[in-house]
Formats: sequence, structure tokens, C-alpha cells
Amino acid sequence: MSPRLAILAGLLSGIIVAALVLGGIFVLAPEGTAVVPTPSPVPSPSASAIAPSPRASASVDPSASPSAESSGQALFGIGQPAPPLLVPQVGGGTIDLADLKGKPVWINFMATWCPSCQDEFPLMNGYAARYAADGLVVIAVDVKEDEGTVVAFADTLGSTLPMGLDATGAAADAWNANALPVHFWIDADGIVRDGALGGIGPDIMAQGLQTILPGVTVTP
Repeated sequence: MSPRLAILAGLLSGIIVAALVLGGIFVLAPEGTAVVPTPSPVPSPSASAIAPSPRASASVDPSASPSAESSGQALFGIGQPAPPLLVPQVGGGTIDLADLKGKPVWINFMATWCPSCQDEFPLMNGYAARYAADGLVVIAVDVKEDEGTVVAFADTLGSTLPMGLDATGAAADAWNANALPVHFWIDADGIVRDGALGGIGPDIMAQGLQTILPGVTVTP
């Protein structure tokens, strides 16, 4: 065979082999086996992802909560008759709340060592003087201190308020005045109308006084 024919025969054989290989691939591959990637499903949001966090909805407006009134009643006895109060008075005599029926009364349980009490006394003296003509009586009851200590305290601050001595703390216990200072505002009928834990400023004091001085405009 001539060299030219041998080359042609080789090329032809290569083409035939290539054709057979390709044909075999198409024959062997099953129909419709092409794999098309499918998108993974998007998970639906869980209930916890949709619902607001309990922490976010935990805050409640105290002005809209009915528990605010019940808390005041439990702590200060608001809306209830004031407990009896009968204690010795600094300088002699006694302080008896029953004798003050018909007058608006502001009672402050305090102690001379209490910084808030020291800050509040000048304000209390000022209110007592301003609303004396309206019948207001402001009383301070010192808890578990001797009379000499209380006298020195009043003299230092120039206080003219009547001061009672609760030497054993029994009166404070009866009034649930376990943290000093504590304030109670009692109306002319002997009903507790407001209360506050100290130390408080003139705004809270005026607010308390307004509840027991009907018809009077109380200003800080």
C-alpha cells in the first residue's frame, strides 16, 4: 500500500472510532437523566420569629393599670379611715389624731438621722404656714429617738411643727411606716387620701395636700 493510502486509511479509522464512542455515550445515557438543580425550599418563618418578644411587651403604663390603686391602698391605706395615733408630744402633752377630726392633717413619720427628713422639714414648715388659714395641721412623728435629740433637730431647722415621739415604733408599725420618711394626707373626715415615701419634693407635697384641701389651689 502506498504511503498516501495508509494515511487516508488511518484518518478514516480514527473518525469511525470517534463516531462509535460518541454514539455509545448517547445510547448508554438514559433518557431524561439530565439533573437540573432544584432550589432549596425557603423555610416559612416560625411562630417565635413572628410573635413579638414577651420582653418587648412587658412594660405597662402604670396610669392604665388597676393595680396602681390597690398598691396605694395596701401600702398607705388610701381610701380607708386613718389608724389611731396617740403619742407624747415634744415639750409636753399628747398628739391625738382623734382630736383633729374636722381638720385636714398631714402626718410625717421621720427620724433626725434621716437625710431626706432633714431636707423635707423646711418645705413642710412652709406649707404649714401657707395653709394654716385653711385649717391644715402638719405633724411630724419621730420614731425611736429620745426627746432631747428631737428638740435639737427642730431647733437647728427652726421648725415650729408639732412633733410626736414614737419611742417604741409601735405607732409606725400600726401605720405601716416601716421605711422613713413616710407621708400620709388625711382629710377632714379622717380618711387617708394620699401617701408617699420620702424623700419627696414640693411637687409631690402639693399633690398630696390637694387631695385633702378641696376648693383650695395648692401650689408647690
